[in-house]
Amino acid sequence: MLVHLLTPEKRLYSGEAVMVLLRSGDGDIAFLANHSPFIGTLEIGVVKIERAEESTILASVHGGFVKVAKNEVYVLASVAELAGDIDVERAKIALAAATQAFDSSGDPNQELAMSRAKVRIEVASVSSSVA
Repeated sequence: MLVHLLTPEKRLYSGEAVMVLLRSGDGDIAFLANHSPFIGTLEIGVVKIERAEESTILASVHGGFVKVAKNEVYVLASVAELAGDIDVERAKIALAAATQAFDSSGDPNQELAMSRAKVRIEVASVSSSVA
């Protein structure tokens, strides 16, 4: 099947895959070839694109939509980063700052910032352990 991982700024990946795993609004879901049509929200989380004879692609996404139709998967993310593009130190600093701000204010926006930073660190960590 053909997979497209897109943000408003750029195309992060377009190519063949055997499976796409991501977190939708209804929970984790995997898409394989010939999946039935699907449209759903994309939650903060990891997108895993498994390819037949090549390395798996991991990306951190911060929300958006997913559409599946006619053996094509469109992952339309508001913000996304491929594992190799993530600055882990910057993500750790962002996590610490968001945690401190959340602890002092309880602001739900800081909770979202913590979730985004944690996903970026997770993706980078999984990628480096696979390499």
